[in-house]
Amino acid sequence: MGWSSLANGALLAKAAGAGFAVMITKDTGVEYEQYLTNLPLAVIVLRAKTNKLEDIRPLLPELLTALVDLVPKSLVNVG
Repeated sequence: MGWSSLANGALLAKAAGAGFAVMITKDTGVEYEQYLTNLPLAVIVLRAKTNKLEDIRPLLPELLTALVDLVPKSLVNVG
């Protein structure tokens, strides 16, 4: 997609403009750094110890539930 160089604000805006419903991130500061209510998409923050799969894998059931119950313009913490 060529979005790897985008910073959080630009990435969120680009994702919203492309029709994404949610952004899943490990960046716990996103809720303090961005005006999330200005965007039509939801943000899910994975609160894992690291970004390694073994730390994220236990969060997957809660993540799947969050995706099913997704509300636009919301922030959900998983973990």
